[in-house]
Amino acid sequence: MTTNHTSPGRVQAVVLDSERPAALAEFYRSVLGGEITESGDDYVALAADGVALAFQVVADGGPPAWPHGGRRLHLDVAVPDLDAARARLVELGARVPDFQPGGGEWIVLLDPEGHPCCIAAEV
Repeated sequence: MTTNHTSPGRVQAVVLDSERPAALAEFYRSVLGGEITESGDDYVALAADGVALAFQVVADGGPPAWPHGGRRLHLDVAVPDLDAARARLVELGARVPDFQPGGGEWIVLLDPEGHPCCIAAEV
């Protein structure tokens, strides 16, 4: 038996469904830094610290229902100061839901379209 150790592929981008891709991309650009690398009416791409995020139009998709609901993907973002980052993300349009399973180790936020996003202190 021969084992093939070559990878069949690589992740090109993490793509979030969005009703307003340009606005959501700008939110995450403010959170992560980086630059918009592609921008159109239906699709916007962001490159930040070696990670490619993209936002594509899904009309009438509605927000995910945290902590229950259909969409299962969320981003974990490492930050130098948890409280300062929470305040900054709320200022940018994020919401802090009541359900917080992190026990203070991380904070769940909902981005402006309702996608969960966790922040945790850098280690």
